[in-house]
This record gives sequence, C-alpha cells and structure tokens, in this order.
Amino acid sequence: MGNAPVKEVSASSTVEAAPAAKPKCKACCACPETKKVRDQCIVERGESECGDLIEAHKKCMREQGFNI
Repeated sequence: MGNAPVKEVSASSTVEAAPAAKPKCKACCACPETKKVRDQCIVERGESECGDLIEAHKKCMREQGFNI
C-alpha cells in the first residue's frame, strides 16, 4: 500500500515533463522566417534544389518542440 503513492508520484513527474516539450504554438505559426524562404525556394526552383533550406526549417521546428 505504501508503494502506490510512490508510483503515482513518478507518473505525475513524467506527466509534468511532457508539457515542457510541447510546442508553444501551432505548426503553421512556428518558424515563419525559415518557412517563407523554404516555400519560396521550392516554388521557384523545385524541392530538389532546396534541401538546405528544408533542413534548416526542420531544425527550427524541432527546436520549437515539434517532432518532425
């Protein structure tokens, strides 16, 4: 019976850690600078020519807490 509260405490500390990793905004609003440059490059030159900008946007999204 004494172990039950300990398990609940560890579960709640895990739950508390999850919101810290949650994104602060919606994906559509995150990283507008890298998104705009990436999208413009894809429209003008095609996706195959914009790999570095695509990766820069992915990196920014990950730093904002998105799992991509």
